[in-house]
Parts: sequence; structure tokens; C-alpha cells
Amino acid sequence: MTLTVSSFLELRSTVKALTLISAAALSSHVASAQSQAPTESHAQQEISHELETYASFDETTPPGNIAIGPDGRKFLSVHGFYGQPVKIVELFNDGSVKPYPSEAWASNPDENQIGFYDVLGLNVDQNGVLWMLDTSGDDHAGRLVGWNTRSETLEKIIYIAMPLINAGSFLNDLAIDNKHGKIYLADTASNNRAAIVVVDIKTGQARRVLEGSEYTQAEDVDMIIEGRVITLGGQPARLGVNPITIDVDSNWLYFGAMSGSAIYRVKTDDLVDLSLDMDALEDKIQRYGDKSLSDGITIDGGGNVYVTSVTQGAVEVTDSTGNSRTLYKDQRIVWPDGFAYGPDDYIYFTVNELHRSAVLNGGENASKGEFKVMRFPALVKGKTGR
Repeated sequence: MTLTVSSFLELRSTVKALTLISAAALSSHVASAQSQAPTESHAQQEISHELETYASFDETTPPGNIAIGPDGRKFLSVHGFYGQPVKIVELFNDGSVKPYPSEAWASNPDENQIGFYDVLGLNVDQNGVLWMLDTSGDDHAGRLVGWNTRSETLEKIIYIAMPLINAGSFLNDLAIDNKHGKIYLADTASNNRAAIVVVDIKTGQARRVLEGSEYTQAEDVDMIIEGRVITLGGQPARLGVNPITIDVDSNWLYFGAMSGSAIYRVKTDDLVDLSLDMDALEDKIQRYGDKSLSDGITIDGGGNVYVTSVTQGAVEVTDSTGNSRTLYKDQRIVWPDGFAYGPDDYIYFTVNELHRSAVLNGGENASKGEFKVMRFPALVKGKTGR
């Protein structure tokens, strides 16, 4: 028997219910990060070819994904598996963090729906709008919340509701298509219902594609980390489409199952073609290359697809010939999660030891506080990450 995402959703609710954070802990959120921060001059250092720890965090800020704007501003989702009250923070160059866009928005929703339930995926478009993917639940739809980081105002909210999603949906990550004005969402969902959701930014119209496709479902392979099979709901984890990214010209969408060994790609022109049914769209998909079981991917200007290998504790890269190799393997890389490509031509990624969270560790939080953002220089420049 394999994991269903509905089991995950129940476990996530349990973790949140059991996790109590005091007001004192919340008020010290920024100070805690500052005490562990790199120096102010960190961002002005010359590019090193070594893997660097850019910022470290305490237990109040286990990072999920990272997004970087055209101006270099950095934003983190706070991973919901650890049940923290703050959902989104801005990361400053000195390593400190602050709830973003405000303390109210970064917290659980109030009666006016100001706030977030649980955000993982986030990204910044070419206009400086930070798009944050608030996942759905039993009593609420999913949402794409766009916040203008230049004017510091709410840009737009797009609701992602049934039948575009289902009871087992887990809206996980996103990629922004600047050419077509679309956002592509990875809905990990119950494995046989994993899909990609195509959202029009201007109209808010959306459609669900590739649901239950061999390209979006998990492979039947165990996730083994630190000598044990990772389970969810007491069963071996099998997670469908999650890692997703897009090239700089918005010509190709790259994606794959988290529990999968392949990177696929499809032309965005085909994804937005309403005349293509599922069979016809599947015929357009190409296998780009190999990968490990992974949480995140991104791509540079040379067609190198970077992979956060959760099972190997490594960053891997798959080049345009389809060959995969390990770029960095380091004891600091304890469940690497999401990527972002910065305007400084560094690639940043989060580390959150997720396999030690209660959700993936039989209900016991065994994390050791190895929460950080790391970075390394891109092999080939020319990707903005949006």
C-alpha cells in the first residue's frame, strides 16, 4: 500500500494542532535569525566556485522554497511540516528574516481571509510580483496570491477551487510563463490524480492537464534516507509531480515526479493549446534526462537542469545531452528542497531536513536545526529564475 496525499493532509493538520508556539518565540523570530546571520558584506563578496551556506535559521524558520526578485530581494516560505505560525518571510542580506508581506498576511487567515493557510511554492515574475501558492484544505480553496514587491500592495488573488482540484489535492510548486501570461502549478495530489494546473494570470481561468499521466505519477520506488525508507501515513512515500521549472524564454516547462527518476519537458505552446486532449499532449512530452528522487529543479541559460537530490543529500545537474552528475555532495545538505536563480548568477536552495519532521518520521520531530539557505554559481549564466 502506498501513501495518499489525503493521509498527508491529515498528518499535516495533526502536526499543526500539536505545535504550540509562544508569543515570545514569535516576537524573537527576527532576532533569532540575526544572531546566526552572515556578515552584512556577504552579498558583496566576489563569486566563489565553492558551495556556500548563505544563511542559517533556528527552529522558527524551517525554509520551504525560495524566490528571488529581479532586484535581488529574497523570500522564503516556511515549511508547513513543522507547524510554525509564520508562513512567509523576507530574507535579508545579513541573514535576518521578517514576516512578509506583513505579520498579518504571514500568519493564519483572519475573518477577512488576510493571511495564509500553508504556502510552499512561491516565485517572482518579471514585474516584481511575488506569487505565493496557498494550498487547499477541507474547508477552503487553494489560492494564488500575487503581491507587488515594488509598490508593496496586493496585486491579485486567484482562487483554485473544485473541480480544478480535488479532495486529495496538494498544490505544491509553481513556474511562471512570462511569454503566455500563465502560471503552472504542480498538484502532487493522490498519486493517480497528480496533475499540472494551467492558470491564466490576467483572467484567472484555469484548467487541469495530465491528471494521472505516467509523466505526473510517482514511480514505484522507495525513498531511502539515512538507512530507512521514508514513510507517510505509515506507508512508503510515493509522491507525484512536484519539481517544476521553466526556461528563461518560457519556451519549455520542465517537470517530474518527486518519486521519479526522469526529468520531462513540454513546450509551453503545447501546454496552452486548448485543442490538445491528454493523449495528444502526452505525445508532445519529451524525456529530458535522468534525476534522483528530488524536491526541486531549476535551469540555467545552457540547458543545465539542477536537481535537489533528497536521497543523496546532494545537488545534481542534468545537461542537455540527458547525462546526470553530482555537482555538490556535502554533509550540510540535509534534505535540499527548493531552488531560485538570483540576478547575481548564483543558484540558491533551501535545506530543511524534512525527513526528520514529524510528518515523515512516524509522528516524531527529530530535526537537528540544520535549516539554511545555500548557494553556488551557475555553470552557465543567463537564467533569471522567473
